[in-house]
Amino acid sequence: MVLLAFSVGQFPVKPGALLQAIGWQLFGIGEPSPPALQAALWHIRLPRVLAAVLIGAVLSAAGAAYQAMFRNPLVSPDILGVSAGAGLGASLGLFLGLPMLLVQGIAFAGGLGAVGLVCMVAALVRRHDPVLVLVLAGVAVSALLGAGISLLKLLADPYTQLPSITFWLLGGLNAVVTDDLWVTAPLLLVGLLPLVLLRWRVNLLSLGDEEASALGVAVTPLRWTLIAAATLCTAAAVSLAGIIGWVGLVVPHIARLLVGADFRRLLPASLLLGASFLLAADTLARTLASIELPLGILTAFVGVPCFLLVLARSERRP
Repeated sequence: MVLLAFSVGQFPVKPGALLQAIGWQLFGIGEPSPPALQAALWHIRLPRVLAAVLIGAVLSAAGAAYQAMFRNPLVSPDILGVSAGAGLGASLGLFLGLPMLLVQGIAFAGGLGAVGLVCMVAALVRRHDPVLVLVLAGVAVSALLGAGISLLKLLADPYTQLPSITFWLLGGLNAVVTDDLWVTAPLLLVGLLPLVLLRWRVNLLSLGDEEASALGVAVTPLRWTLIAAATLCTAAAVSLAGIIGWVGLVVPHIARLLVGADFRRLLPASLLLGASFLLAADTLARTLASIELPLGILTAFVGVPCFLLVLARSERRP
């Protein structure tokens, strides 16, 4: 998928020219490519390909972790309001006319703040199941933040601000540059690291709180650690590319069909499939038509049929 993404687009590159450019750029072998080809490959497509790989991988990993933690296959990375919070932050930044770097920073802070608000509400309500309260609080806070986004869209200038807010909320990688990756990639990797290191404990957590405690797992600290890591991944991804749905919901299902529910195998499978899925979707988004399609729309068109197919083919267990 990486080679295909480098080859196709408005400026197609033949396989021989691509290999020659890679050989010269990495190893100094062969002759240098034309300046236009080098600019297209290393300054436009390379940041976009890396962003698609990283974002697809971390969203899928966060979705797999959430589904295992909450023992619910319909849970996605934005269940705790991180996407709505990041969307409100980015909409506010665009409404105020701030530079894109500040818009991304406010979006990241908004995503973390939304999850913090959800966790605070869940901590105040102790008479019910904590997992159920956490999910319901996430739904309520997401609805509130969605209303804030709608208010900003209503107040925004319809000729300048409103199109920017709308296209950002639809998701896309067309504005990603190398400097954005230097800022966001460390956050994505830091959020992904606890999921990788604690992947064997997630299997125990999916058994239930009482069973996991009986096996020696500190359930509450582990759950909050995983929630913080998955939230950091999702907030960083949304701040960079906007709201891209269905990746964290569909890809773990497909990975589970291929390798089973063991999180030690499910996590690497979700990482690879998520990176491939989003990279394929981004490649289609910039090649299907003369104009670039919003990535969030394309992932929904692809993700919904895949999810329904997986749902229809899955066996019902007694």
